[in-house]
Amino acid sequence: MYAPATDMRKGFDGLSGIVSGQLKRDPANGDVFIFVNRARNKIKLLHWEAGGFVLYYKRLESGTFDLPVVEGSNHAKLKWSDLVMMVEGIKLEKYSLKKRFSFIQG
Repeated sequence: MYAPATDMRKGFDGLSGIVSGQLKRDPANGDVFIFVNRARNKIKLLHWEAGGFVLYYKRLESGTFDLPVVEGSNHAKLKWSDLVMMVEGIKLEKYSLKKRFSFIQG
């Protein structure tokens, strides 16, 4: 997630420029890059799939997105489940994960 407010008029090229210029990442690496406007009522997700970019855009008619706190940098890493809950309007700090089986080789 890119922490600074983003101009939602930016499209594929503008958002890709932020990813490569500000985040120093390859926008075509398969990650999902998250951008939110200053009012926190619009969100864009940029993702590279085989053959091209996909842009997901959501505008809330009321309310705001509950964003994670980002300290000391211009970005934060989110788990997919955290992203889904944020887009669905579920407050991020009000949940806990149950212990699950983890298969670790080595």
